[in-house]
Amino acid sequence: MKTLSNQVTLIGNLGKDVDVKTFSESKKVANIPLATNYYYKNAKGEKVKETQWHNVVLWGNLADIAKQISHKGDQVMVQGRLTYRQYEDAQGQKQKVTEILVSEFMKLSKKAQAA
Repeated sequence: MKTLSNQVTLIGNLGKDVDVKTFSESKKVANIPLATNYYYKNAKGEKVKETQWHNVVLWGNLADIAKQISHKGDQVMVQGRLTYRQYEDAQGQKQKVTEILVSEFMKLSKKAQAA
């Protein structure tokens, strides 16, 4: 059970095309927004769609593969672990970020296009 202590699996749609940043020959990273949707009925019986955005991070060859096989709007599955970090923004304010550090990436389908 040790490996299951911090594991996340999400299915959602990519919020933008995958952009890989290269720091050196062996250091590459891609940061992608991933949208997941939750549907429920409100007190009036109306169907409501709630969208949550997640910060997804892919390193190395996984970032390159994601760039080659997927684009904005594609439905994908990611599996990885939650990470938390802090940084100081341009105004000197501390910002906290929650990210999913991806170990598995799979393209499921293209997002359905409107007619």
